[in-house]
Amino acid sequence: MDGSFSVWHLIIFLVGLCIVFVPYVMIVRKAGYSGWWAILGFIPLVNLIMLWVFALVRWPVEQRAAGMGVEKVF
Repeated sequence: MDGSFSVWHLIIFLVGLCIVFVPYVMIVRKAGYSGWWAILGFIPLVNLIMLWVFALVRWPVEQRAAGMGVEKVF
């Protein structure tokens, strides 16, 4: 090992990125937001702020359900 970056490192990185990023995009899209919001999840400290915003704000899915007269979505 000479400390160089190999193709295997790149493959492992890309697989790990997909394991984290794909579910993140799916959750954000199911919440009713654009999947592009998931990119903010990779910025340190911004991801924690985004987590709290998504946890506390009323999701568009809930707003649509409230407009249809549904009291509780989940």
